[in-house]
Amino acid sequence: MVPKVSLADGPVLLDGGMGQELYSRAKGDVGNLWSGQVLIDQPELVQEVHEEFIQAGAEIITTNTYMLGRRKLEKACLGYEFEALNVRAGQLACKAREKTNTNVKIAGALPPLSGSFRPDLVAPINLIEPLYSEQAEILAPYVDFFLCETMSSAEEALAAVAGAAKFGKPIWVSWTLQDNGSKTLRSGESLTEAHAALNGQPVSAFLVNCCSPESVSAAIPELVSISDCPVGGLANGFAEVPTDWVSSDKIEALGRREDLNEINYAFHVKNWIASGARLVGGCCEIGPNHIAHVRQMLDEQRLSIKSHDTI
Repeated sequence: MVPKVSLADGPVLLDGGMGQELYSRAKGDVGNLWSGQVLIDQPELVQEVHEEFIQAGAEIITTNTYMLGRRKLEKACLGYEFEALNVRAGQLACKAREKTNTNVKIAGALPPLSGSFRPDLVAPINLIEPLYSEQAEILAPYVDFFLCETMSSAEEALAAVAGAAKFGKPIWVSWTLQDNGSKTLRSGESLTEAHAALNGQPVSAFLVNCCSPESVSAAIPELVSISDCPVGGLANGFAEVPTDWVSSDKIEALGRREDLNEINYAFHVKNWIASGARLVGGCCEIGPNHIAHVRQMLDEQRLSIKSHDTI
């Protein structure tokens, strides 16, 4: 089932790019561990960004666990901190909800384990399902549901879902697509193929994320046509994602789109909603100001609908 965020009054708004927002605000070098290093050195900043997304109008926030997979931490010689850091990330999301005195829902992020956007680096399912399972088990007490995000291939998503399915929480899946208006996963698989690979799995929402707004726009109609569940999109603001990019190349290598200001981003989201999206938000380079503009747009739409209903 979908967590109890009501779709009755229109689309539900998620937060934006937690990791990139932390990266841009961090003091000092965060190295290749990126948002994970911020969690270690400046945990108060993690809670602060959560709170800003809530104050901007997000109804769902996402745990800062994108860089906290066991393999990523072991690569940074921090494997022994795996459980403690995931617990800290869950607790900080809960503290942000408590401090803002809201009933926002918390999504437990289950990310790629061996690098973003790289289906060629995804290990066999029998090796990574247990890794997803142990991360999900740690996060379960702190989250309302799991978000298997930035999945670059059908098998990667299947492994994440299978790992998360043991803990009695709803599960959402979000695939990352090729850019420039493509609706194809970075693996080359179609959305229809990726969706079919999850047949029979307990997934209650399907999204696409961390790709260009144009790719989200291309994907939403197909997601609507193949899914009986709510669908949505969370675009990034990168200029381009090279096919051979790895985190050691630094995030600056991806560039930043100068045309994707708050107003333009909200315009893209409006088009997704018109195509059937019911879960919207942002990913890397989409900050609290973007989410605030989307919140304003959604509220204006709801007001317009209610006014029309009274005529």
